[in-house]
Amino acid sequence: MTEIKQYIDGVPNICGAEKTLLTKKDKQQVFLPHSRINWENVKSAYAIALHMHQPIIPNPDQSLNQADEISNLQDMMNHPDSGDNHNATVFHQCYKRMGDFIPELLDDGKEPRVMLDYSGTLLHGMLKMGLNDVFENLRKITCDSKYWPCTEWLGSAWGHPVAPSTPVQDYRLHVNAWLHFFAAIFGTKAASRIKGFSPSEMALPNHPDVFYEFVKTLKDAGYRWVMVQEHTVEHVENGWGLQYPHRPHKLIAKNSKGETISITAIIKTQGSDTKLVAQMQPYYEAVGLNRIELDGKSVPSLVTQIADGENGGVMMNEFPGKYKDTIRECSGTQTPAVNVTEYLEYLESLGVNEDNFPAIQPTMQYFIWENFEGGSGPERLNEVIEKLGKENHQFHMEGGSWTNNISWVKGYDKLLKPMEQVSAEFNRKVLAKGINPSEQRYRNALYHLMLTQTSCFRYWGEGQWADYGRELCRRTLEILERDF
Repeated sequence: MTEIKQYIDGVPNICGAEKTLLTKKDKQQVFLPHSRINWENVKSAYAIALHMHQPIIPNPDQSLNQADEISNLQDMMNHPDSGDNHNATVFHQCYKRMGDFIPELLDDGKEPRVMLDYSGTLLHGMLKMGLNDVFENLRKITCDSKYWPCTEWLGSAWGHPVAPSTPVQDYRLHVNAWLHFFAAIFGTKAASRIKGFSPSEMALPNHPDVFYEFVKTLKDAGYRWVMVQEHTVEHVENGWGLQYPHRPHKLIAKNSKGETISITAIIKTQGSDTKLVAQMQPYYEAVGLNRIELDGKSVPSLVTQIADGENGGVMMNEFPGKYKDTIRECSGTQTPAVNVTEYLEYLESLGVNEDNFPAIQPTMQYFIWENFEGGSGPERLNEVIEKLGKENHQFHMEGGSWTNNISWVKGYDKLLKPMEQVSAEFNRKVLAKGINPSEQRYRNALYHLMLTQTSCFRYWGEGQWADYGRELCRRTLEILERDF
Protein backbone atom coordinates (compact mmCIF):
# COMPACT_ATOMS: atom_id res chain seq x y z
CA MET A 1 0.00 0.00 0.00
CA THR A 2 1.27 3.47 -0.84
CA GLU A 3 2.00 5.41 2.34
CA ILE A 4 2.42 8.84 0.68
CA LYS A 5 -0.23 10.57 -1.42
CA GLN A 6 0.61 10.86 -5.12
CA TYR A 7 -0.99 14.31 -5.51
CA ILE A 8 -1.97 17.13 -3.18
CA ASP A 9 -4.40 19.67 -4.61
CA GLY A 10 -3.49 18.59 -8.12
CA VAL A 11 0.26 19.00 -7.69
CA PRO A 12 2.65 16.00 -7.69
CA ASN A 13 3.66 15.11 -4.13
CA ILE A 14 7.37 15.86 -4.47
CA CYS A 15 8.36 17.20 -1.05
CA GLY A 16 7.60 17.19 2.65
CA ALA A 17 8.49 13.62 3.69
CA GLU A 18 12.22 13.62 2.85
CA LYS A 19 13.37 12.78 6.38
CA THR A 20 10.93 9.89 6.63
CA LEU A 21 12.13 8.45 3.33
CA LEU A 22 15.79 8.66 4.30
CA THR A 23 15.21 6.83 7.59
CA LYS A 24 13.49 4.07 5.64
CA LYS A 25 16.46 3.56 3.27
CA ASP A 26 17.42 -0.12 3.43
CA LYS A 27 20.96 -0.35 4.78
CA GLN A 28 21.18 -4.13 4.41
CA GLN A 29 21.84 -6.23 1.32
CA VAL A 30 18.77 -6.06 -0.90
CA PHE A 31 19.21 -8.22 -3.99
CA LEU A 32 21.92 -10.79 -3.19
CA PRO A 33 19.82 -12.75 -0.64
CA HIS A 34 17.30 -13.37 -3.43
CA SER A 35 19.83 -14.09 -6.18
CA ARG A 36 19.83 -17.57 -7.71
CA ILE A 37 22.99 -16.92 -9.71
CA ASN A 38 25.90 -19.31 -9.06
CA TRP A 39 28.41 -16.51 -8.56
CA GLU A 40 31.42 -18.77 -8.13
CA ASN A 41 30.84 -20.02 -11.67
CA VAL A 42 30.51 -16.55 -13.21
CA LYS A 43 33.49 -15.27 -15.22
CA SER A 44 31.78 -12.11 -16.50
CA ALA A 45 28.37 -10.49 -16.27
CA TYR A 46 26.40 -7.72 -17.96
CA ALA A 47 23.79 -5.22 -16.85
CA ILE A 48 21.43 -3.18 -19.00
CA ALA A 49 19.40 -0.12 -18.05
CA LEU A 50 16.48 1.41 -19.93
CA HIS A 51 16.11 5.17 -19.67
CA MET A 52 12.62 6.59 -20.25
CA HIS A 53 11.64 10.24 -20.41
CA GLN A 54 8.95 12.59 -21.67
CA PRO A 55 8.88 16.29 -20.72
CA ILE A 56 5.93 18.31 -19.53
CA ILE A 57 5.09 21.09 -22.00
CA PRO A 58 2.49 23.83 -22.49
CA ASN A 59 -0.25 22.34 -24.65
CA PRO A 60 0.60 23.38 -28.27
CA ASP A 61 -3.12 23.39 -29.12
CA GLN A 62 -3.71 26.32 -26.78
CA SER A 63 -2.40 29.87 -26.49
CA LEU A 64 1.14 29.62 -25.12
CA ASN A 65 0.69 31.87 -22.11
CA GLN A 66 -2.54 30.14 -21.03
CA ALA A 67 -1.93 26.55 -22.12
CA ASP A 68 -2.42 23.58 -19.82
CA GLU A 69 0.73 21.71 -18.85
CA ILE A 70 0.61 18.26 -20.42
CA SER A 71 2.96 15.41 -21.20
CA ASN A 72 4.68 15.52 -24.56
CA LEU A 73 3.38 11.94 -24.90
CA GLN A 74 -0.18 13.30 -24.62
CA ASP A 75 0.55 15.81 -27.37
CA MET A 76 1.92 13.03 -29.58
CA MET A 77 -1.23 10.99 -29.04
CA ASN A 78 -3.38 14.03 -29.80
CA HIS A 79 -1.71 14.42 -33.20
CA PRO A 80 -0.82 10.93 -34.48
CA ASP A 81 -0.49 12.11 -38.09
CA SER A 82 2.16 14.74 -37.37
CA GLY A 83 5.85 13.88 -37.81
CA ASP A 84 6.88 10.86 -35.76
CA ASN A 85 3.89 11.09 -33.43
CA HIS A 86 2.62 7.75 -34.69
CA ASN A 87 5.25 6.29 -32.37
CA ALA A 88 3.26 7.39 -29.31
CA THR A 89 1.32 4.13 -29.07
CA VAL A 90 4.57 2.18 -29.37
CA PHE A 91 6.15 4.37 -26.67
CA HIS A 92 3.17 3.52 -24.46
CA GLN A 93 3.92 -0.17 -24.90
CA CYS A 94 7.63 0.39 -24.26
CA TYR A 95 6.90 2.01 -20.90
CA LYS A 96 4.97 -1.07 -19.71
CA ARG A 97 6.48 -4.04 -21.53
CA MET A 98 9.16 -5.04 -19.00
CA GLY A 99 6.23 -5.82 -16.72
CA ASP A 100 5.34 -8.56 -19.20
CA PHE A 101 8.84 -9.75 -20.09
CA ILE A 102 10.18 -10.26 -16.56
CA PRO A 103 7.33 -12.51 -15.32
CA GLU A 104 7.25 -14.46 -18.60
CA LEU A 105 10.96 -15.30 -18.44
CA LEU A 106 11.07 -15.92 -14.70
CA ASP A 107 8.05 -18.21 -14.86
CA ASP A 108 9.90 -20.06 -17.63
CA GLY A 109 12.76 -20.81 -15.22
CA LYS A 110 15.12 -18.14 -16.57
CA GLU A 111 16.94 -15.33 -14.77
CA PRO A 112 15.92 -12.03 -16.38
CA ARG A 113 17.40 -8.75 -15.17
CA VAL A 114 16.76 -5.12 -16.04
CA MET A 115 17.45 -1.71 -14.53
CA LEU A 116 14.84 1.00 -15.05
CA ASP A 117 15.33 4.78 -15.14
CA TYR A 118 12.11 6.79 -15.56
CA SER A 119 12.13 10.58 -15.18
CA GLY A 120 9.71 12.20 -12.75
CA THR A 121 8.07 14.15 -15.57
CA LEU A 122 7.35 10.91 -17.44
CA LEU A 123 5.81 9.23 -14.38
CA HIS A 124 3.72 12.31 -13.63
CA GLY A 125 2.63 12.68 -17.26
CA MET A 126 1.52 9.06 -17.53
CA LEU A 127 -0.41 9.26 -14.25
CA LYS A 128 -2.26 12.36 -15.43
CA MET A 129 -3.02 10.63 -18.73
CA GLY A 130 -4.57 7.73 -16.85
CA LEU A 131 -2.22 5.10 -18.29
CA ASN A 132 -3.13 2.67 -15.51
CA ASP A 133 -1.99 -0.34 -17.50
CA VAL A 134 1.59 0.98 -17.40
CA PHE A 135 1.56 1.33 -13.63
CA GLU A 136 -0.15 -2.03 -13.13
CA ASN A 137 2.72 -3.67 -15.01
CA LEU A 138 5.42 -1.63 -13.31
CA ARG A 139 4.01 -2.28 -9.82
CA LYS A 140 4.07 -6.00 -10.51
CA ILE A 141 7.83 -6.05 -11.12
CA THR A 142 8.54 -3.35 -8.52
CA CYS A 143 6.50 -4.54 -5.55
CA ASP A 144 5.68 -8.24 -6.04
CA SER A 145 8.21 -10.31 -4.05
CA LYS A 146 8.33 -12.88 -6.83
CA TYR A 147 9.48 -10.41 -9.46
CA TRP A 148 11.13 -7.35 -7.89
CA PRO A 149 14.50 -9.09 -7.26
CA CYS A 150 14.91 -9.13 -11.06
CA THR A 151 14.18 -5.41 -11.45
CA GLU A 152 16.41 -2.64 -10.14
CA TRP A 153 15.15 0.92 -10.27
CA LEU A 154 17.73 3.65 -10.64
CA GLY A 155 17.26 6.99 -8.94
CA SER A 156 16.96 10.06 -11.12
CA ALA A 157 16.47 13.82 -10.96
CA TRP A 158 12.73 14.59 -11.16
CA GLY A 159 12.68 17.11 -13.99
CA HIS A 160 15.47 15.57 -16.07
CA PRO A 161 17.95 18.46 -15.54
CA VAL A 162 21.60 18.35 -16.56
CA ALA A 163 23.81 18.41 -13.48
CA PRO A 164 26.77 20.49 -14.78
CA SER A 165 24.73 23.64 -15.31
CA THR A 166 21.82 23.23 -12.88
CA PRO A 167 22.31 25.23 -9.64
CA VAL A 168 23.48 22.78 -6.98
CA GLN A 169 20.69 23.62 -4.54
CA ASP A 170 18.12 23.01 -7.29
CA TYR A 171 19.69 19.73 -8.35
CA ARG A 172 19.40 18.51 -4.77
CA LEU A 173 15.69 19.37 -4.88
CA HIS A 174 15.28 17.34 -8.10
CA VAL A 175 17.00 14.31 -6.58
CA ASN A 176 14.90 14.41 -3.42
CA ALA A 177 11.70 15.08 -5.37
CA TRP A 178 12.18 12.06 -7.62
CA LEU A 179 12.60 9.69 -4.67
CA HIS A 180 9.63 11.30 -2.93
CA PHE A 181 7.36 10.89 -5.97
CA PHE A 182 8.56 7.34 -6.61
CA ALA A 183 7.68 6.43 -3.02
CA ALA A 184 4.24 7.99 -3.49
CA ILE A 185 3.64 5.79 -6.54
CA PHE A 186 5.26 2.51 -5.57
CA GLY A 187 5.57 2.74 -1.78
CA THR A 188 8.36 3.49 0.65
CA LYS A 189 9.54 -0.12 0.76
CA ALA A 190 10.26 -0.11 -2.97
CA ALA A 191 11.95 3.29 -2.62
CA SER A 192 14.16 1.95 0.17
CA ARG A 193 15.70 -0.56 -2.26
CA ILE A 194 17.00 2.05 -4.71
CA LYS A 195 20.80 2.18 -4.43
CA GLY A 196 22.02 3.40 -7.84
CA PHE A 197 21.66 6.76 -9.57
CA SER A 198 21.45 7.60 -13.27
CA PRO A 199 22.25 11.24 -14.19
CA SER A 200 20.11 12.82 -16.91
CA GLU A 201 21.90 12.79 -20.29
CA MET A 202 24.75 11.01 -18.43
CA ALA A 203 25.93 14.55 -17.69
CA LEU A 204 28.62 14.67 -15.01
CA PRO A 205 29.88 17.98 -13.57
CA ASN A 206 33.66 18.39 -13.63
CA HIS A 207 33.97 21.73 -11.85
CA PRO A 208 35.33 20.58 -8.45
CA ASP A 209 32.89 22.53 -6.26
CA VAL A 210 29.86 21.63 -8.38
CA PHE A 211 30.91 17.99 -8.58
CA TYR A 212 31.49 17.81 -4.83
CA GLU A 213 27.93 19.03 -4.22
CA PHE A 214 26.62 16.56 -6.82
CA VAL A 215 28.19 13.61 -5.01
CA LYS A 216 27.18 14.94 -1.59
CA THR A 217 23.59 15.24 -2.81
CA LEU A 218 23.58 11.59 -3.91
CA LYS A 219 25.20 10.39 -0.69
CA ASP A 220 22.81 12.40 1.46
CA ALA A 221 19.89 10.85 -0.42
CA GLY A 222 21.18 7.37 0.41
CA TYR A 223 22.60 6.39 -2.97
CA ARG A 224 25.46 3.92 -3.03
CA TRP A 225 26.62 4.14 -6.64
CA VAL A 226 26.30 6.25 -9.76
CA MET A 227 26.50 5.35 -13.45
CA VAL A 228 28.97 7.46 -15.45
CA GLN A 229 29.97 7.67 -19.09
CA GLU A 230 33.43 6.24 -19.81
CA HIS A 231 34.93 9.37 -21.38
CA THR A 232 33.74 11.73 -18.62
CA VAL A 233 36.19 10.40 -16.01
CA GLU A 234 39.95 9.90 -15.63
CA HIS A 235 42.36 8.11 -13.31
CA VAL A 236 43.30 10.23 -10.30
CA GLU A 237 47.01 9.40 -10.38
CA ASN A 238 47.74 10.46 -13.96
CA GLY A 239 44.67 11.93 -15.67
CA TRP A 240 44.55 9.07 -18.19
CA GLY A 241 41.42 7.46 -19.54
CA LEU A 242 40.16 4.31 -17.90
CA GLN A 243 42.43 1.29 -18.20
CA TYR A 244 39.71 -1.31 -17.63
CA PRO A 245 36.14 0.01 -17.56
CA HIS A 246 34.55 -3.35 -16.78
CA ARG A 247 35.02 -3.07 -13.02
CA PRO A 248 33.70 -0.73 -10.33
CA HIS A 249 35.67 2.41 -9.54
CA LYS A 250 35.91 4.79 -6.61
CA LEU A 251 34.77 8.21 -7.82
CA ILE A 252 36.43 10.88 -5.72
CA ALA A 253 35.03 14.39 -5.26
CA LYS A 254 37.28 17.09 -3.82
CA ASN A 255 36.28 20.74 -3.52
CA SER A 256 38.19 24.01 -3.25
CA LYS A 257 37.97 23.92 0.55
CA GLY A 258 39.86 20.63 0.68
CA GLU A 259 36.82 18.50 1.57
CA THR A 260 36.70 15.02 0.01
CA ILE A 261 33.96 12.42 -0.39
CA SER A 262 33.52 9.47 -2.73
CA ILE A 263 30.93 7.20 -4.26
CA THR A 264 31.16 3.97 -6.24
CA ALA A 265 31.05 4.52 -10.00
CA ILE A 266 29.80 1.98 -12.53
CA ILE A 267 31.10 2.71 -16.01
CA LYS A 268 28.82 2.91 -19.01
CA THR A 269 30.95 1.97 -22.01
CA GLN A 270 30.56 2.70 -25.72
CA GLY A 271 28.48 5.54 -27.13
CA SER A 272 24.84 6.57 -26.97
CA ASP A 273 23.44 4.38 -29.73
CA THR A 274 20.23 2.68 -28.55
CA LYS A 275 20.97 -0.21 -30.90
CA LEU A 276 23.73 -1.38 -28.54
CA VAL A 277 21.24 -2.23 -25.82
CA ALA A 278 18.38 -3.07 -28.17
CA GLN A 279 20.54 -5.78 -29.77
CA MET A 280 21.92 -6.82 -26.35
CA GLN A 281 25.50 -6.00 -27.35
CA PRO A 282 26.61 -5.83 -23.67
CA TYR A 283 26.09 -9.58 -23.38
CA TYR A 284 28.27 -10.35 -26.38
CA GLU A 285 30.94 -7.96 -25.08
CA ALA A 286 30.86 -9.65 -21.68
CA VAL A 287 31.22 -13.13 -23.17
CA GLY A 288 34.77 -12.24 -24.22
CA LEU A 289 35.82 -11.14 -20.72
CA ASN A 290 37.12 -13.05 -17.72
CA ARG A 291 37.33 -12.68 -13.97
CA ILE A 292 39.69 -10.02 -12.66
CA GLU A 293 41.44 -9.42 -9.37
CA LEU A 294 40.37 -6.78 -6.85
CA ASP A 295 42.12 -6.64 -3.47
CA GLY A 296 43.50 -10.11 -4.06
CA LYS A 297 40.04 -11.55 -4.72
CA SER A 298 38.86 -13.00 -8.00
CA VAL A 299 35.66 -11.26 -9.18
CA PRO A 300 33.67 -11.26 -12.43
CA SER A 301 34.08 -8.48 -14.96
CA LEU A 302 30.96 -6.38 -15.53
CA VAL A 303 29.75 -4.72 -18.74
CA THR A 304 27.14 -2.02 -18.16
CA GLN A 305 25.08 -0.15 -20.73
CA ILE A 306 22.13 2.23 -20.67
CA ALA A 307 20.00 3.48 -23.55
CA ASP A 308 16.67 5.13 -24.23
CA GLY A 309 14.12 2.38 -23.78
CA GLU A 310 11.61 3.72 -26.26
CA ASN A 311 13.50 5.62 -28.98
CA GLY A 312 14.63 4.21 -32.33
CA GLY A 313 13.23 1.51 -34.54
CA VAL A 314 15.56 -1.19 -33.25
CA MET A 315 14.65 -0.50 -29.61
CA MET A 316 10.95 -0.24 -30.37
CA ASN A 317 10.69 -3.30 -32.59
CA GLU A 318 13.65 -5.65 -32.21
CA PHE A 319 14.46 -5.38 -28.51
CA PRO A 320 11.62 -7.60 -27.20
CA GLY A 321 12.65 -10.67 -29.18
CA LYS A 322 16.37 -10.06 -28.74
CA TYR A 323 16.03 -9.49 -24.99
CA LYS A 324 14.05 -12.68 -24.48
CA ASP A 325 16.38 -14.78 -26.66
CA THR A 326 19.48 -13.45 -24.90
CA ILE A 327 18.07 -14.02 -21.41
CA ARG A 328 17.17 -17.57 -22.39
CA GLU A 329 20.65 -18.09 -23.77
CA CYS A 330 22.63 -16.61 -20.88
CA SER A 331 20.63 -17.78 -17.85
CA GLY A 332 22.65 -20.26 -15.80
CA THR A 333 25.83 -19.69 -17.84
CA GLN A 334 29.18 -18.15 -16.93
CA THR A 335 27.97 -14.81 -18.34
CA PRO A 336 24.58 -14.05 -16.81
CA ALA A 337 22.51 -10.90 -16.79
CA VAL A 338 22.75 -9.14 -13.41
CA ASN A 339 21.72 -5.90 -11.81
CA VAL A 340 24.48 -3.64 -10.53
CA THR A 341 23.52 -3.58 -6.84
CA GLU A 342 23.26 -7.37 -6.91
CA TYR A 343 26.80 -7.50 -8.33
CA LEU A 344 28.18 -5.01 -5.80
CA GLU A 345 26.56 -6.93 -2.95
CA TYR A 346 28.30 -10.09 -4.17
CA LEU A 347 31.64 -8.27 -4.16
CA GLU A 348 30.87 -7.01 -0.68
CA SER A 349 30.22 -10.58 0.49
CA LEU A 350 33.80 -11.34 -0.58
CA GLY A 351 35.12 -8.41 1.44
CA VAL A 352 35.64 -6.25 -1.66
CA ASN A 353 34.20 -2.73 -1.40
CA GLU A 354 34.68 0.83 -2.61
CA ASP A 355 38.05 1.23 -0.90
CA ASN A 356 39.40 -1.58 -3.10
CA PHE A 357 38.35 0.00 -6.40
CA PRO A 358 40.64 2.09 -8.64
CA ALA A 359 40.30 5.83 -7.92
CA ILE A 360 38.90 8.12 -10.62
CA GLN A 361 37.66 11.70 -10.89
CA PRO A 362 35.85 13.81 -13.50
CA THR A 363 37.81 14.60 -16.63
CA MET A 364 40.06 17.72 -16.63
CA GLN A 365 40.51 17.71 -12.86
CA TYR A 366 44.04 16.31 -13.03
CA PHE A 367 45.17 19.62 -14.58
CA ILE A 368 43.51 21.52 -11.75
CA TRP A 369 45.07 19.57 -8.90
CA GLU A 370 48.50 19.99 -10.48
CA ASN A 371 48.07 23.76 -10.20
CA PHE A 372 45.93 24.16 -7.10
CA GLU A 373 47.02 23.86 -3.49
CA GLY A 374 44.45 21.94 -1.48
CA GLY A 375 42.01 24.04 0.50
CA SER A 376 42.95 27.34 -1.15
CA GLY A 377 39.31 28.27 -1.63
CA PRO A 378 36.92 29.08 -4.49
CA GLU A 379 38.59 32.33 -5.56
CA ARG A 380 41.94 30.64 -6.09
CA LEU A 381 40.17 27.76 -7.87
CA ASN A 382 38.55 30.21 -10.30
CA GLU A 383 41.95 31.78 -10.99
CA VAL A 384 43.44 28.36 -11.80
CA ILE A 385 40.51 27.45 -14.05
CA GLU A 386 40.80 30.75 -15.94
CA LYS A 387 44.56 30.29 -16.37
CA LEU A 388 44.18 26.72 -17.65
CA GLY A 389 41.46 27.81 -20.07
CA LYS A 390 43.80 30.37 -21.62
CA GLU A 391 46.68 27.90 -21.90
CA ASN A 392 44.69 24.96 -23.29
CA HIS A 393 41.74 25.50 -25.65
CA GLN A 394 40.52 21.95 -24.94
CA PHE A 395 40.24 22.58 -21.20
CA HIS A 396 36.69 23.29 -19.98
CA MET A 397 34.52 23.09 -16.88
CA GLU A 398 31.22 22.35 -18.61
CA GLY A 399 31.16 18.72 -17.51
CA GLY A 400 30.71 15.77 -19.83
CA SER A 401 27.79 13.67 -21.04
CA TRP A 402 26.88 10.86 -23.41
CA THR A 403 28.10 12.89 -26.36
CA ASN A 404 31.06 15.22 -26.71
CA ASN A 405 29.52 17.42 -29.40
CA ILE A 406 26.85 19.06 -27.25
CA SER A 407 27.59 21.70 -24.66
CA TRP A 408 24.86 22.22 -22.10
CA VAL A 409 26.01 25.82 -21.56
CA LYS A 410 27.11 27.43 -24.85
CA GLY A 411 24.38 28.74 -27.12
CA TYR A 412 21.62 28.72 -24.52
CA ASP A 413 21.84 32.30 -23.21
CA LYS A 414 18.27 33.19 -24.18
CA LEU A 415 16.97 30.31 -22.08
CA LEU A 416 19.65 30.01 -19.41
CA LYS A 417 19.19 33.60 -18.24
CA PRO A 418 15.45 33.16 -17.50
CA MET A 419 16.24 29.81 -15.86
CA GLU A 420 18.90 31.42 -13.69
CA GLN A 421 16.48 34.21 -12.75
CA VAL A 422 13.84 31.68 -11.69
CA SER A 423 16.40 29.74 -9.65
CA ALA A 424 17.65 32.91 -7.93
CA GLU A 425 14.11 34.01 -7.08
CA PHE A 426 13.19 30.57 -5.74
CA ASN A 427 16.31 30.62 -3.59
CA ARG A 428 15.60 34.16 -2.33
CA LYS A 429 11.88 33.83 -1.70
CA VAL A 430 11.57 30.19 -0.69
CA LEU A 431 14.80 28.51 0.41
CA ALA A 432 16.43 31.49 2.13
CA LYS A 433 13.25 32.17 4.10
CA GLY A 434 12.97 28.57 5.26
CA ILE A 435 9.48 28.00 3.85
CA ASN A 436 8.23 24.60 5.01
CA PRO A 437 8.34 22.01 2.15
CA SER A 438 5.02 20.65 3.41
CA GLU A 439 3.27 23.88 2.41
CA GLN A 440 1.31 23.65 -0.82
CA ARG A 441 2.71 26.94 -2.12
CA TYR A 442 6.23 25.51 -1.73
CA ARG A 443 5.22 22.32 -3.55
CA ASN A 444 3.63 24.22 -6.43
CA ALA A 445 6.59 26.57 -6.86
CA LEU A 446 9.06 23.68 -6.70
CA TYR A 447 7.08 21.73 -9.29
CA HIS A 448 7.24 24.62 -11.74
CA LEU A 449 10.89 25.39 -10.98
CA MET A 450 11.81 21.82 -11.87
CA LEU A 451 9.79 21.92 -15.09
CA THR A 452 11.86 24.89 -16.29
CA GLN A 453 15.09 22.91 -15.92
CA THR A 454 14.16 19.94 -18.13
CA SER A 455 17.01 19.24 -20.55
CA CYS A 456 14.74 19.03 -23.61
CA PHE A 457 14.19 22.77 -23.67
CA ARG A 458 17.95 23.23 -24.09
CA TYR A 459 18.78 20.23 -26.24
CA TRP A 460 17.05 21.69 -29.29
CA GLY A 461 18.47 25.20 -28.88
CA GLU A 462 16.12 27.79 -30.36
CA GLY A 463 12.60 27.34 -31.66
CA GLN A 464 9.42 25.94 -30.16
CA TRP A 465 11.09 23.97 -27.37
CA ALA A 466 13.03 26.99 -26.13
CA ASP A 467 9.74 28.92 -26.22
CA TYR A 468 8.22 26.24 -23.98
CA GLY A 469 11.11 26.67 -21.54
CA ARG A 470 10.81 30.44 -21.42
CA GLU A 471 7.05 30.24 -20.90
CA LEU A 472 7.50 27.86 -17.96
CA CYS A 473 10.06 30.29 -16.53
CA ARG A 474 7.52 33.12 -16.84
CA ARG A 475 4.88 31.07 -15.04
CA THR A 476 7.23 30.16 -12.22
CA LEU A 477 8.27 33.76 -11.68
CA GLU A 478 4.60 34.73 -11.60
CA ILE A 479 3.92 32.06 -8.94
CA LEU A 480 6.85 33.22 -6.85
CA GLU A 481 5.68 36.82 -7.06
CA ARG A 482 2.07 35.95 -6.22
CA ASP A 483 2.54 33.39 -3.43
CA PHE A 484 5.68 34.59 -1.66
